[in-house]
Amino acid sequence: MPLTPIRIAMHGVTGRMGTNQHLIRSILPIIKQGGVKLSTGQWQQIEPILVGRDAVKLKHLAETVSMQEIGRAIEFTTNLESILLDESVEIVFDAASTNLRPEILRAAMEHGKAVYCEKPIAINANEASELVALAEKTGVKNGVVQDKLWLPGIRKLRMLRDQGFFGKILGVRAEFGYWVFSGHDQDQPPQRPSWNYRSEDGGGMMIDMFCHWEYLINDLFGPIARVLAHKTTDIAERIDESGEPYQCTADDSASALFVLKNGLTCQFNSSWTTRVRRDDLLTIQVDGTEGSAVAGLRDCWIQSLSATPRPTWNPDVPQPIHFYDNWQILPNSTEYDNAFKIQWEQFIRHCVDDADFPWTLSSAAAGVRLAEAGAISANEQIWVTL
Repeated sequence: MPLTPIRIAMHGVTGRMGTNQHLIRSILPIIKQGGVKLSTGQWQQIEPILVGRDAVKLKHLAETVSMQEIGRAIEFTTNLESILLDESVEIVFDAASTNLRPEILRAAMEHGKAVYCEKPIAINANEASELVALAEKTGVKNGVVQDKLWLPGIRKLRMLRDQGFFGKILGVRAEFGYWVFSGHDQDQPPQRPSWNYRSEDGGGMMIDMFCHWEYLINDLFGPIARVLAHKTTDIAERIDESGEPYQCTADDSASALFVLKNGLTCQFNSSWTTRVRRDDLLTIQVDGTEGSAVAGLRDCWIQSLSATPRPTWNPDVPQPIHFYDNWQILPNSTEYDNAFKIQWEQFIRHCVDDADFPWTLSSAAAGVRLAEAGAISANEQIWVTL
């Protein structure tokens, strides 16, 4: 007997991430492939309902874009309350701005809905803990997007670790970011929304990216014990969506030393005010006694101990070694699906099939705690123990 399609309310889908990664590259492809395959061999179909305040944008996504992608329109509404009261809606997803998220999640859980959302789940640790407590009290299934765990480059890095390629891991260094245009030049519009640069609206590099770094470091290398961080607001004024200037109150670059419980040190630099001269927008270098690797979003380069050159410091002559030549790119050993789509499928299996899903509100709260610890460290210029 065919399974009843599971209805998923998608709130905040008109934003950049909600539209591209969650709707176009995840939910619509899942519909197109016939649903999510369960442990029973059956396929669980899904029915999304787009929810938001802008009826024009919602209508475009639900009708024009969906027609192009799957050959039919999908539902949309501007009435969130009606969605919460609709007993046929089983999952509420949120990808709106961070400061709105706790209210959405709280209301959905109080109505008995399973919740799935973007990170961070809140802008402070107390509010994050309250959401975790409510999830435990209501017993609803819950999950948080931790997409970078399924990036091809990160999966290759994890494979190298599991195969013992590094020997003893000695250190980790990461560079993340790119130049985000301020909007002052009309020919170079900003690539990110203005709320990202206002702390009062939940913006900021630390609250945005330290939540990613927490789960990434924890998964690959171990739990973080303490942090020493620094943050700055490099560009004081940007132009908003209406063409008006606004003052930037959030940090747009942050650097941190994360010392893990196992003693390993991870150095992470994050910036929206840097120009890229490296292999990718995110690169993570892992150095070990037997070899090193540099992972980008999709590719991963390795250098074994036997292939490591012997440099000589001599600034009086041109550098004779072209250091990139001594690295080997790892081949793709499997097909890599979209990272967001993979986790969506796992969460749907969790809701329908009771499959394991450890990426919960509780795990995401650790990211908020790290971001808060980073801010305390930067403001007080101290190490902060987690």
